[in-house]
Amino acid sequence: MNRSSGIRPRPLRRPVRGPALPAAVLLALVLVGCSDPEGGGAAHGEPELGEVAVAPATASLSLPLDAYTDTDAETVRMGQVQQRLLSRCMARYGFPYEEVRPTGPAGAQGREGRHRVLFGAADPEFAAAHGYDVNAGKGPPVRPPAAPLSESAALVMHGERPGGQQGAAQPPDAPTEEEAAQVDSGIDVGGQKVPAGGCVREAYRKLYAPTKDSVDLLFPFGLASEAHERSKGDSRVAEVLKSWSACMEKSGYTGLKDPYEVVQKLGLEADPGGPKAVTAAKADVACKREVNLVGIWAAVEAAYQKRLVEEQAETLALYKKQREARYKLAAGLL
Repeated sequence: MNRSSGIRPRPLRRPVRGPALPAAVLLALVLVGCSDPEGGGAAHGEPELGEVAVAPATASLSLPLDAYTDTDAETVRMGQVQQRLLSRCMARYGFPYEEVRPTGPAGAQGREGRHRVLFGAADPEFAAAHGYDVNAGKGPPVRPPAAPLSESAALVMHGERPGGQQGAAQPPDAPTEEEAAQVDSGIDVGGQKVPAGGCVREAYRKLYAPTKDSVDLLFPFGLASEAHERSKGDSRVAEVLKSWSACMEKSGYTGLKDPYEVVQKLGLEADPGGPKAVTAAKADVACKREVNLVGIWAAVEAAYQKRLVEEQAETLALYKKQREARYKLAAGLL
């Protein structure tokens, strides 16, 4: 997710002291510094890179779009706000609603852990202990069962009558709260109109889409996904993947083209944290470090994100402003 004309690459970061880097790493770093055939910084060519760290820990990775993404704690907090808005809506119709306290999984990490598996297994200690079991040490989200609702309460909550025929027209909804004010749901309860989509949708709209110019909640995520897909086709990533694949082949794992297919191709789905998976994951991480896959790919991905951030600067500025408004709303409700 950036436009990079005018971006000057910073010097490559190499350790001042310590053992010499493997030849594969040095080759990869040289390749990163080369200009692409379409002009490097051109808007439609491969972007020039900034600093390329050597075998960085994924916990230390910072990408441009991180500034627009909530941490796990912030996500939980927004879930609590949404529940509070839902409770207030239900109360308008005389229905008590016990808020479900949204929680993250045990061991959830903040901003520093969001890229832990962006490029597959990358942490030597985690790989040695858990292989490819990304959920190791995490419990499922704790969600107490919701209290049963009466038919009228369910109608208010969801904005649709139970037992509707399959294929029947759905009750009207609205993308934003501003537009919802002009929509007649066609449903009355206790002499009051039920909001379009019920209280569930109203709570969402008030928090994430209050006005017609509200930016989609998933807009930054979409940009991040786009940058990642673009990075996969970058020549510098392709080169380091070849080096990683050759390293894995030397370790006895043949036919692997990228880190995302390891579990499936090696038949580790049933026991991603077992001995076989641990052995493979340790080799995988060692090869990534040998060829500097994480350092190079992260630099490439950051460059594509930077380009998209610049291209979408106006929309992202509006998104950031609206996100700050959500935080102010949260401060007044919780």
